[in-house]
Amino acid sequence: AGRDAGGSLQGAGAHREGGRARVWRLERGRWAGSLSPMRAAPPRRLLPRRPLPLPPRASAAIVRPARRDDAPTLVAFNAALARETEELDLHLPTLAAGVDAVLADATKGAYYIAELPGVRDGPAAACLVTYEWSDWRAARVHWLQSVYTAPDARGRGAFTALYDHVRAAAAADGGAGVRLYVDDGNAAAA
Repeated sequence: AGRDAGGSLQGAGAHREGGRARVWRLERGRWAGSLSPMRAAPPRRLLPRRPLPLPPRASAAIVRPARRDDAPTLVAFNAALARETEELDLHLPTLAAGVDAVLADATKGAYYIAELPGVRDGPAAACLVTYEWSDWRAARVHWLQSVYTAPDARGRGAFTALYDHVRAAAAADGGAGVRLYVDDGNAAAA
């Protein structure tokens, strides 16, 4: 961005959304036109960082970091997730190696387990948290991935407890936020 002879801001840029380019221009201090067939839109303004809000929620779920002995459950949950969401049968030895790599190296991410005592024996849900550095916010973004809730535990607060735990961890870490993509076909999660 720069200024024209009259001192008004000038600039142009583009960003991708859903595989399509959204293009914008700033002319004489106003957003103008579009260089693509898409509707012109200014980029979102980045606000100063503030703590992540943590509304109180009641859940019977207990969240804990995953342990090495949770690896078979994490592999089973990830395999079920791939089958349910993408109709994909994962190569189990490769999946097990991937889970083991995260459990052995915290720089790759962290798995969390939600348990529902009195409702289900063993883990009810699990998620993987990975980290992305945001140069725009000068902080880490926590990504929720490989989120899976056992069918008999759905609708009982296991995911809510996982999400709240990750949000609290992100806030304590000075994180810029928590991100999660939800499959468009997952009406219960949308």
